[in-house]
Amino acid sequence: MKINSLINENLHIILEENLKLANQINPQEIDLLVHKIKTAKRIFIMAAGRSGLALKMAAMRFMHLGYSVYVVGETVTPAILEGDLLLVASGSGTTSTVLSAVEKATKQKASVVAITADPKSRLAELAENILLINAATKTDFGVSVSAQYAGTLFEQFTLFILESVFMSLWQESGLTKEDLWPKHANLE
Repeated sequence: MKINSLINENLHIILEENLKLANQINPQEIDLLVHKIKTAKRIFIMAAGRSGLALKMAAMRFMHLGYSVYVVGETVTPAILEGDLLLVASGSGTTSTVLSAVEKATKQKASVVAITADPKSRLAELAENILLINAATKTDFGVSVSAQYAGTLFEQFTLFILESVFMSLWQESGLTKEDLWPKHANLE
């Protein structure tokens, strides 16, 4: 098989798997996340690995809309307080650094929304609310949920769903692309 046809075939698999998840997402969980974002004093995001990269991209977009957003672990991130939102992601729901952040945020009476693939995980138990993504976790080596490697589908869909949330908030705001542009990084 030629590499170009293999790439095209895999691209379609990736898109079909994400579309399947889009049709399974619980709209009430999305509505709750949107409400938490809109009403939070500040938004803190935390995840490890590729899930962390997806959340960092979402943090940038929320900042473009004018939200106060911080990435947990950065030296300029302040203390989380009551009225703030901690948005975390862990497919397995067992990532120790994420669990620790959730426990600390809860003690400070901050809201916690967790994006996870395991509704029975420790993370799902600790979080105030969850957004469930029915994708394979990093330790699922089967192909029944996804043909992709490890937690790839979870990470992709986390980005897609948060981009959709951003786009909806942006459309609702009435702001134009030109309105958002001044918040774009200019020290690149």
